[in-house]
Amino acid sequence: MTLFNAFAKTVSAFALGGVLFGASAAIFAHDLYVPKNENESYGYNDSPKQWWSEYRVHDPKRPLPKRLNLAPPTYFAPAPVDAKVLFDGTNLDAWEPTQWKLVDGAVECVSGALRTKEKFGAFQLHLEWKCPANFEGNWGDQGNNGVIIQGAYEIQVFDSHKVNNYPDGSCGSVYGQTPPLVNACVPAGNWQTYDVFFTPAKFDEVGECVENPRVTIMHNGVMVQNNQEIYGSTSHFNLPGKHPQGKGPIAFSGHGCPVQFRNVWIRPLD
Repeated sequence: MTLFNAFAKTVSAFALGGVLFGASAAIFAHDLYVPKNENESYGYNDSPKQWWSEYRVHDPKRPLPKRLNLAPPTYFAPAPVDAKVLFDGTNLDAWEPTQWKLVDGAVECVSGALRTKEKFGAFQLHLEWKCPANFEGNWGDQGNNGVIIQGAYEIQVFDSHKVNNYPDGSCGSVYGQTPPLVNACVPAGNWQTYDVFFTPAKFDEVGECVENPRVTIMHNGVMVQNNQEIYGSTSHFNLPGKHPQGKGPIAFSGHGCPVQFRNVWIRPLD
């Protein structure tokens, strides 16, 4: 049985059994497309149409990003002298209290989102993350997490080396909006790097947005988003919402998979 057939069988079993739990519940509320081969992706056939592209949100017909099959990274950037260290492996003093736990110099997702106490505008952010090897959850939870900017915009963390999630939800995507330029994932169980450069939205004197935020993302040293416009706040299955005004926290989301993070630092660029 191929990997994709195995996942399809699992999805069918859950659907027929009526078993819904955690982040998986939304999977069965819509017209889910299950890939038939390794050149296709999961996705939805009944989601809203994006106004800036020819595709639906989470569209399985959207082309998959080219897979690079990189070797795992061997260099992990230390924090520059002008950076704020958000997590150095020893404590979570910079973060709001949660059930997340410290494991061997990393912080591991348990439930809920992990948010910084401080809020940020424009920045350079570095972090390292690791999907658990041999994770046995359903297809939608394979390494599933995310980097949340300003509490509003999710940069997807996902095991896209193993599973073809819908392209605008694959690893390195602006979730529900823009797929990564390429698939730069390495196998689960290896540490991976994100370097994120973010410029927030701009507003006029009456509070109208006059310029959308933009983001550039390096995944394992490879550019996967190039000064990409963000069309609004991100969410599952929905079109973008309003942009937040003012600064916001950095957060890591929780979706039922024990993804780990380490070496998190930020350089505010306001």
